[in-house]
Amino acid sequence: MDADPNNHDPISRLSQIDLSRLPPGGGDAFNRLIFEKSPYLLQHAENPLDWYPWGEDAFERARREDKPVFLSIGYSSCHWCHVMAHESFEDPEVAEVLNRHFICIKVDREERPDIDETYMTVCQMLTGSGGWPLTLLLAPDGKPFFAATYLPKQSRGGAMGLIDLAQRVSALWQSDRKRITEAGEQIHQSLLHLDQGEGREAALEPSSLEVARSHFERVYDAQHGGFGRAPKFPTAHNLSLLLRIGRRFDDTKAREMALHTLKRMRMGGLFDQIGFGFHRYSVDERWRVPHFEKMLYDQAMAALAYLDAWQSTGDFFYGRTAGEILDYVARNLKHSEGAFCCGEDADSEGAEGTFYLWSQAEIEAILGAEQGGIFCRAYSVSEEGNFEGKNILHLESDRAQLAQDLALPQEKLDDLLEDARRRLLAVRERRVRPHRDDKVLAGWNGLIIAALARGGALLENAELVSHAAQAADFILDRLRDEQGRLLRRYREGEAAIPAFLEDYSFLVFGLTELYQAAFNPGFLTAALDLNREMLRLFSDDSGDLYDTGADAEIVLRRGRSLHDGALPSGSSVAVLNLLRLARLSGEIELEERFANMGAQMVK
Repeated sequence: MDADPNNHDPISRLSQIDLSRLPPGGGDAFNRLIFEKSPYLLQHAENPLDWYPWGEDAFERARREDKPVFLSIGYSSCHWCHVMAHESFEDPEVAEVLNRHFICIKVDREERPDIDETYMTVCQMLTGSGGWPLTLLLAPDGKPFFAATYLPKQSRGGAMGLIDLAQRVSALWQSDRKRITEAGEQIHQSLLHLDQGEGREAALEPSSLEVARSHFERVYDAQHGGFGRAPKFPTAHNLSLLLRIGRRFDDTKAREMALHTLKRMRMGGLFDQIGFGFHRYSVDERWRVPHFEKMLYDQAMAALAYLDAWQSTGDFFYGRTAGEILDYVARNLKHSEGAFCCGEDADSEGAEGTFYLWSQAEIEAILGAEQGGIFCRAYSVSEEGNFEGKNILHLESDRAQLAQDLALPQEKLDDLLEDARRRLLAVRERRVRPHRDDKVLAGWNGLIIAALARGGALLENAELVSHAAQAADFILDRLRDEQGRLLRRYREGEAAIPAFLEDYSFLVFGLTELYQAAFNPGFLTAALDLNREMLRLFSDDSGDLYDTGADAEIVLRRGRSLHDGALPSGSSVAVLNLLRLARLSGEIELEERFANMGAQMVK
């Protein structure tokens, strides 16, 4: 097995290139993405496609040459983004067709959530679903007229392939332009209508929580935990909500739904049983088979939910899990300059999950027959495997039950399994690691600062609080422009992109948690200052918050994300921040603003 990650990491290879010697278009070997900082864009810098990064240069050329725009949006740790890249974007035949008929733009959704949210909304409006890679066709004015997610190179199984789509749209662009432009205008008007909504007086009432609780109960999986059918996402902030509903209303069912889900997630293959941390989601209903990428924001929200569960129950199973998650973050996602990186890829050595999979023979060779046999029984390891001939480690029963089945004292079994885990981790560290997306995002760091600070305080671990403080200092010092305005992304010495609402609200949340853990008044002052700047940049006359600042680029519309998704919305965290900052600082006007914004969000 090749243990040199540079042989499998295009970013490492590209970092050795002297960019000053390349022409503006990138040259014969590279396209314009070679000049970008985003790891995702750099992964496509050697594609034969004539990619542009998002910007006026691309749209000006589209207008000048009278061509539609092919827009592709993804992120560096996305498995299906890699699949489409290998099948199509690295293929000369696809490149010839797209380069001839389109101006091609590639966007990192993590750098530009505004672009992603706008065009993902279009995809959901047109197709009823969404995902990444996200594929759009636009007129030169940016208005979309076609949306899809992953597309194969050639048509198959009733699904149109990328080459057929490009050729048909090119013909339509020449023969029936009016039809395309009218479709784009209708879609644009529908987008604008989504943001308008009629305002009315409302109030935050317990009934809103009861509606949410009823929704979760309707879709709850009582056997395996979680909500709905596969695929299942952690959405840990929903579990924290259920724990709070359970406490406020003495609701045993709400509490049970959250705790059972948290337990099953930790026992399943969704959790990395060897190196800790959660994968992004489970492709099955039992939490056994994950989509293997690990995202910083998932670790933050999961850690907070497990801490909530520990406080709610006193069962240290949940507190220990929170500590394990934060151990993974500090060990594998911490940037050399103190903040935290975005996440790790699903793929390594050209396949999904390779880094995390084990054979029974390999485990027994490392641990020996006796310890290996017990470990394999505990983690459901078999000769035939449970994933493409290998094993994803997971627990079918908890350790107390296993100790009883094996007639071993609980403490002895725990020591045996922990020793085995450490030995297997040491071996796994010699494998080719998945690519790490090493850019730093202000908002995602805000979430992990909150988790580390709260975890450090509750687990009495000063090192976790120190990690949070280092990250906070880095963001406040390095992710600012010359006027002090918060920026979203940092990589290789460059901070760029005006921060969005979620960056401000998540960072304020993190700083507020850090103040309560470290009692350093500087963090409270910074939170209050950023909160004031957030209200100035993102508020409208009604009290709502836009996702994009008044001083930033507007992509078709400013957008308002009032509903929580994989992450809490920037608006919902902003409302919570207002209440907490009001109580911590004594600034009564913040509590008044909390009441007004809360009413807007439940209207």
